[in-house]
Amino acid sequence: MEQRTDQRSLGELFGDLSRSLSTLIRQEIVLARTEMTSKVTHMSRDAGIIGLGGALLYAAVLGLLATLVLLLVEAGLAPWLAALIVTIIVGVAGALMVAGGQDRLKKADLVPHRTVGTVDEDVEWAKERFR
Repeated sequence: MEQRTDQRSLGELFGDLSRSLSTLIRQEIVLARTEMTSKVTHMSRDAGIIGLGGALLYAAVLGLLATLVLLLVEAGLAPWLAALIVTIIVGVAGALMVAGGQDRLKKADLVPHRTVGTVDEDVEWAKERFR
């Protein structure tokens, strides 16, 4: 079996190790920041969908009120029936959007799995280097 020889002093080896660990830590921070930015972007989009769904539900309430007013004022079939149909369609669309956005937010995983994995690998590497 061939034996490795290194001509560097112990101080130089520790200096190299220190610089390597410093670089590694900085790279892990950049990876974590990138991964979290991606997750927050997706969550922001889902929150926007919930907001849009809420706005549609609000419009549905206004439409329902307009329908009731038309029903009382007109007592004729065509105006309030048309308003009621529009109100139901907007209400269903808004409810579906809110439910879909909430479902996606519940499934959101904020743990930076790649970063955790690489940090675990780095810890193992550092343990082996200090043996």
